[in-house]
Amino acid sequence: MTPFSAPRHQKNAPGALFGRQPGEPAIDLVHLARQTMSDAALEIELLALFDRQSAKIAAQLTGAEPCAPAARAELAHRLRGSALAIGAGRVARAARACEELSSAETATNAAWPEAARELAAAVAEARAAIAALRG
Repeated sequence: MTPFSAPRHQKNAPGALFGRQPGEPAIDLVHLARQTMSDAALEIELLALFDRQSAKIAAQLTGAEPCAPAARAELAHRLRGSALAIGAGRVARAARACEELSSAETATNAAWPEAARELAAAVAEARAAIAALRG
C-alpha cells in the first residue's frame, strides 16, 4: 500500500458522458498506484504535474479569449490523456466531450459552454482532491 492507496471504486455506469459516477473518487488512487507500480514519489510527482497542467489547460479552454476549435480539441485531448494516466475519470470524460465537440464539423456548437463548465468543475474537483492528499 502506498500513501495514496484507497479502496477500489465501483465501475462507471454505462452511457455516462461526464459527471461523477456512483462511488467514483475524484482521483482513482488504486489506478494511480498501478500506473506507478506503487512508487509513492512518482505518484506525488504525477499528481503535482497534473495539478499544474490541468489548471493551465482548463483556463485556456474556458477563458474569455476563445481559441480555435482545432486548438481546443488538441488541449482537451492532452488533458484527457493526463487524466486517464492518474485515474481522474470525470476529468477524462469531460475532456473527451470537449474534444469531440471541438472536432465536430459544427465546432462552434451551442453545447460547448456547458461542456467547458463541466470540464472546469471536474478539474476543480480533481485539484481539490490532490490538495487534500498533499495535506
